[in-house]
Amino acid sequence: MRSTLRRRPPTPEPGIAGSARVDRRTKSLTKRLRAGEIAVIDHEDLDRVSAEALVACQPAAVLNAARSTSGRYPNLGPEILVGAGIPLVDDLGPDVMAIPEGHQLRVLDGAVYDGDTLVAEGVEQTSAIIALAMEEARAGLSVQLESFAANTMDYLRRERDLLLDGVGVPDIDTRIDGRQVLIVVRGYHYKEDLVTLRPYIREYRPVLIGVDGGADAILEAGWRPDMIVGDMDSVSDRALTCGAEVVVHAYRDGRAPGIARVEQLGVPHVVFPATGTSEDVAMLLADDKGAELIVAVGTHATLVEFLDKGRSGMASTFLTRLRVGGKLIDAKGVSRLYRQRISNLQLTLLVLAGLLALGVALASTEAGQTFFGLVGARIDDFTSWVRGLFGGGA
Repeated sequence: MRSTLRRRPPTPEPGIAGSARVDRRTKSLTKRLRAGEIAVIDHEDLDRVSAEALVACQPAAVLNAARSTSGRYPNLGPEILVGAGIPLVDDLGPDVMAIPEGHQLRVLDGAVYDGDTLVAEGVEQTSAIIALAMEEARAGLSVQLESFAANTMDYLRRERDLLLDGVGVPDIDTRIDGRQVLIVVRGYHYKEDLVTLRPYIREYRPVLIGVDGGADAILEAGWRPDMIVGDMDSVSDRALTCGAEVVVHAYRDGRAPGIARVEQLGVPHVVFPATGTSEDVAMLLADDKGAELIVAVGTHATLVEFLDKGRSGMASTFLTRLRVGGKLIDAKGVSRLYRQRISNLQLTLLVLAGLLALGVALASTEAGQTFFGLVGARIDDFTSWVRGLFGGGA
């Protein structure tokens, strides 16, 4: 006689389990991170753009070797992750970065286990902890403003000729003189803003410049970039080989890590040595080549956004915006400026008004009068038939 006893399934271990995806560069990690996996990063002062990219990947948890908020400024990344329901364990130390890619991890109460081995312990972030850190960070903003002022003067001394006279701007093939330019950076709300700008792009046909991954954003929106500017660390091979002119952003001493990649792909390119960020290089290039108007999407504009980039990038962006300010229109967030709201009643009235206008137009023509006469005759026939039907039934 067979036994009817069934083996009880093993009790799952407590905590959050998932396969590890490890990378010191958060934007590189998000390219291969899949839903349900555990992201292992080393990102001090986790910024908003990186946090939103992580949320889009839907990881089971995020483990940070560094402090997600150092207190330098009130960065928004931790709040975005925790608000999305993604556990964030902070300040785990360098040991967590030694976890082999693909290992099965378990996270419990701020502790990280590789199998049964305790790898590292940190602090699991909560809304209360993050709120306290934000309050302390806001109190220290005055120190950051002083650093910003000093950094601005240093950058101005080093890049005075470029900012004031355009010395060092390379020659390009793309015709910009007298045209409008749309610069796309993969920053805040860039997808929504590109959708909102569709009528503008169709009508004015601006020169489309993608800054690194912004070139992929242009392709995803259904257009082809005319130019790609950047250090080539976050743009796809598809974008680089789409036929756009490529401008490689190099350090001031001429070193350009991105050159090796474009040469390997066999893509023609020019080099633009500059101290600032790639979005600054794109703006200076468009301005120097005679752009009539520069429309920027996803770029950095506020103090917190400058600080998200780090102090080394703050001064260049600030001074570049001053340099091209007469031509620059910042379209970042334009999708939230106005959202059309049409009620059902308004839509019904609009349809009725259209039908009325059509009827009046038809009635003023001989063909329309004939049409209405035929319709009226049909209605009279139908009415007589209904009366006869009910009269006969009586």
